[in-house]
Amino acid sequence: MTLVAETQTNLLSSIDLFDQISPQNLNEIASAATYRDFDKNAYLFHQGDPAEQFCILVSGKVKLSQITEDGQQIIMRYISPGEAFAVIAVLSKIPYPVTATAVDQVSLLTWGEQTMLALMERYPRLAINSLALLAARIQEFQDRFRELATERVERRIARALLRLVKQTGRKLDHGILIDFNLTRQDLAQMTGTTLYTVSRTLSQWEKDGLVSSQREQVTLLSPHQLVVIAEEMAK
Repeated sequence: MTLVAETQTNLLSSIDLFDQISPQNLNEIASAATYRDFDKNAYLFHQGDPAEQFCILVSGKVKLSQITEDGQQIIMRYISPGEAFAVIAVLSKIPYPVTATAVDQVSLLTWGEQTMLALMERYPRLAINSLALLAARIQEFQDRFRELATERVERRIARALLRLVKQTGRKLDHGILIDFNLTRQDLAQMTGTTLYTVSRTLSQWEKDGLVSSQREQVTLLSPHQLVVIAEEMAK
């Protein structure tokens, strides 16, 4: 096994999607993948394109966004290293429902649609794990929809920040940094509100010592207080 193949196999072994699959079979799955690099701000695929590639993010960050019928952009999710995406589109044979954009320099492992379907037929555990992943993503999007429909905007912003900290948080002496560039407009698109509302909310939280927001970076200074806001009963 080459060093590259061994590295790819080791990566797959750490991902839930490939749980309970033997190292030998993981090696075959990894060998069927294509390794791809994308520059910052590059488009991996566009909303409405034919769904042709199943992806695992190796490094960097990917933003999944969607354009609504009235032309507004909504950020659906950020993808972190080790996560799979484009699963639903490939398995259901529908066009990509989102646009995937490289937040920074990213590397991917990709499998063509037919290749991935053949691997699932050969290794049923891979299909079972994929269904579990789909169920988790559907639950996540249901939770997001409920938040948008029923929760106050401050609670939605707090929840979004806590999700990002869980994905990319880096502990500092004075708090937890969301470790990639995050603008206030990004937060507005994640939480279904306006740039003005996000700016007003973050400014108030800065005065209260809950967060620090500077040059597209957000640090949670008091994560526990944000948890209180996020879990507060909607009024």
